[in-house]
Amino acid sequence: MKSIKFALVIILASVASLSFAQNTKPLRLAVAGLSHGHLWEVISRLDRGDFVIVGISEPDTSLWNNKRLLAKVDKSLFFKDTGEMLDKTKPEAVIAYGSIYDHLGVVEACAPRGVHVMVEKPLATTVKQANRIAELARKHKIMVLTNYETTWYASNHKAYDLVKNENAVGRISRINVYDGHQGPKEIGCGPEFLRWLTDPVLNGGGAVIDFGCYGANLSTWLMNGQKPLKVSATLKQQKPQVYPKVDDDATIMLEYPNTTVLIMASWNWPMNRKDMHIYGEKGYIYQDNGTDMRIYRDKKEEKMKAEALKAPYNDSFYYLKAAVRGEIEVKPTDLSSLENNLIVVEILNAAIESNRTGKAVKL
Repeated sequence: MKSIKFALVIILASVASLSFAQNTKPLRLAVAGLSHGHLWEVISRLDRGDFVIVGISEPDTSLWNNKRLLAKVDKSLFFKDTGEMLDKTKPEAVIAYGSIYDHLGVVEACAPRGVHVMVEKPLATTVKQANRIAELARKHKIMVLTNYETTWYASNHKAYDLVKNENAVGRISRINVYDGHQGPKEIGCGPEFLRWLTDPVLNGGGAVIDFGCYGANLSTWLMNGQKPLKVSATLKQQKPQVYPKVDDDATIMLEYPNTTVLIMASWNWPMNRKDMHIYGEKGYIYQDNGTDMRIYRDKKEEKMKAEALKAPYNDSFYYLKAAVRGEIEVKPTDLSSLENNLIVVEILNAAIESNRTGKAVKL
C-alpha cells in the first residue's frame, strides 16, 4: 500500500514538474502582417524571454526589410502565406499586425489548425466579419483576443474597482471617454500603416474605428457586458484635404437604461489622450492617464496614483501566454474577450449607420 502511495506521489510530482516546465517555456508566437504601426510592441519585447517568434507571414515582401525585426528574427522564418507559415512553424498563438479587414483571414487560417489569435483593436471592420470570427473561434475552440493599450492602464482597473466594489461615487449616470491624437499623418505613422488606416474598407472607417473602439470597449466592460439600447453618432471630416476617404472626428452617444456614455474619438486633438470621466450620484472619477486619477467624493477632490497592475494582467503578451497555457481564464466580461469585442463592433457599425441616416440605431 505504501509503495502504491509513493508511486502516486512520484507521478503527481512528475506531472506538476512537466506542467511547470511547459508554462515557463517561451510561448511559440507567430506574427501575421507587418503593416501595423504597433509592431514595435513586439520588437521591443523580443529579448524579454516570455515568447519567441517562430514565424512571420506578410505578402508584401518589401515590408520584410525591417531592420529592427531582422536583427532579432532570422529571415528564413518569413513567409508570404499565413497557412504555409502555420504549417511549417507550428506556433501556439498568432498575433495579427495587418489591417483590421485582414483579421478574419488570419482567424480563418488559424482556427482549423487550433491556433489561438490576438488581434490589435478593434476585432473587425463589420458585424458580419466579427460574427464569422466568433463562429470559427467557437467551432474550433480557440481564443480570439483583442488588444487595446488601455486594457493595461492601472487607472482604468482602479476606476472599475472604485465603481464596482467600493461604490465610491454611487450609481453611474454618465461616462465620457476621450481618445485620440493630432492625426496619424501628423504624428508620423508610416506609409504602410497610413495606407490602410485611412481606407474605409480596410480599416472600416477613420477615427470612429481607430479611437471610437476604446470607449466602446471600456463602456461595455463598465456596463457588465450589457449592450446599449441605442447608438447615435456624428462623424466629421475636419481635414478632408488630409483624410479625404474617412472621418477624422467622431462623437458617439450610447444610451443605457440609466446611463449615458459619450465617446469623443478624434484625429484632431491638440495632444495625445486616452482619458475617461465617470460621474455618479455621489461624485466622479477622472482617469487622467495610465496611472493618475482624481476622485471627487464626500464633497472634496483627491488625487490618486493607481497601483501598478500585477503580471499577467499588466501586459498583452504576458496575458496572452497565461491564457494560452491555461494559467488564467478569459472571462466573457474581460476587456480582451470575444464577447466584449463583438459588442464593440456592433456599436461602431451602429455609429456609422447613425451618421449616415441621421437617426439613432437601436441594438
